[in-house]
Amino acid sequence: MKITVMGAGSWGTALAIHFALHGHETAMWSRNPEHMENLARDRENKRYLPGFALPAGLSVHTHLSEALEGAELVLIVTSVAGLRDSARLLAEHGAGHLPVLTACKGFEQDTGLLTFQVVKEVLPDNPNIGVLSGPSFAQELAQQLPCAVVLASENKAWVEELVGRLNTNVLRLYGSEDAIGVAVGGAVKNIMAIATGLSDGLGYGLNARAALVTRGLAEITRLAVAMGAQPKTMMGLAGIGDLILTCTGALSRNRRVGLGLAEGKELHQVLIEIGHVSEGVSTIEEVFNTACTYQIDMPITQTLLQLIRKELDARQVVERLMEREARFE
Repeated sequence: MKITVMGAGSWGTALAIHFALHGHETAMWSRNPEHMENLARDRENKRYLPGFALPAGLSVHTHLSEALEGAELVLIVTSVAGLRDSARLLAEHGAGHLPVLTACKGFEQDTGLLTFQVVKEVLPDNPNIGVLSGPSFAQELAQQLPCAVVLASENKAWVEELVGRLNTNVLRLYGSEDAIGVAVGGAVKNIMAIATGLSDGLGYGLNARAALVTRGLAEITRLAVAMGAQPKTMMGLAGIGDLILTCTGALSRNRRVGLGLAEGKELHQVLIEIGHVSEGVSTIEEVFNTACTYQIDMPITQTLLQLIRKELDARQVVERLMEREARFE
C-alpha cells in the first residue's frame, strides 16, 4: 500500500518508519520545507526523533503533490491545530477522496470537534475517514518494540479491510466502529496525565496517582458516553490502555508538563523545555466547555483549567482534588 504521512514530528516519523519497514511504500511531507530538506539530507529526524535512520522505502518531500502521487491512504499526524488546514490541502490537491486516518489527539479549539469530525467537515463526501489511537510512544515504535492501537471509523467494512492490510507483529491493530469513544479517550487522557505528573512531582505518592488515574477514567467515560460513545471502548486500548501509559510513562510529554509545573515553573517555560506539542494543555478548555455543554462533572479537568488560568497554584490543584466532598463512587 502507498501511504502518505502529513506531518513530520516524532509520531509521524515513527509511523512512517514503521510502515516503510513493513513493506509499504511510504512518503512523508510537512509544511516546513527546511525541516523536510534536513530530513532528506540526514535521513534522520534529528529535531523530533533523533537516532533512527529513515529506511529506504520512506521518501521525503517538500511538495505535497509529489508525496500524494499514487497514495492509497493518508495519515494526518500534525497537531490538532494544523489538522483542518491539512484536510483542506488534500482537497486543494485533488486528493480529498483518499482514505484518511487522523493520528493526532485532542479537540479542535473554538469548534470543540474531534479529529475525525474536523476532517469530515472539510471532506463531507469522503466515506473513509477514521482515527488511529492507543497506547504508543514514538520512540518505542521507531525501535520496533511491540504495541497495540485501535483503528476506528464509522465505516466498519473499510476499517476491517485496513486492519487486515496494515496489521503487523510490531504494531498490532484492532478495529472499532466507535470513532467517538476512541477519539475522546485519546484526547482527554492527556489532561489526566498532566494531573498525575503534578501529583507525582509534588511527592503525593503512588496511592494518589492510582486515585487520579481511576477518577480520570471515570471523567473520560462520562464525557465519551454523553457524546455517543460505547462504554466498553473506555475499558480497552484507546481508553484505559492509553490513559495508563500516558499517566505513568517517562516518555509522556503531558506527564512532563505536570512534573514541570510541580517544580514551580511557568507553563510557557515548561512547554519550551519539552520542545514538542503537548496536546493536553490546549485541550483542557475545549474539554471543559464540552463537559459544560453536556452537563458532565469533570473536576480534574476543571481544576487544571483553574491552574492554567493562574487561579490556583500546583499544590492547590492536588489538594483541591483530594479534599473534595465525600460521595458514593
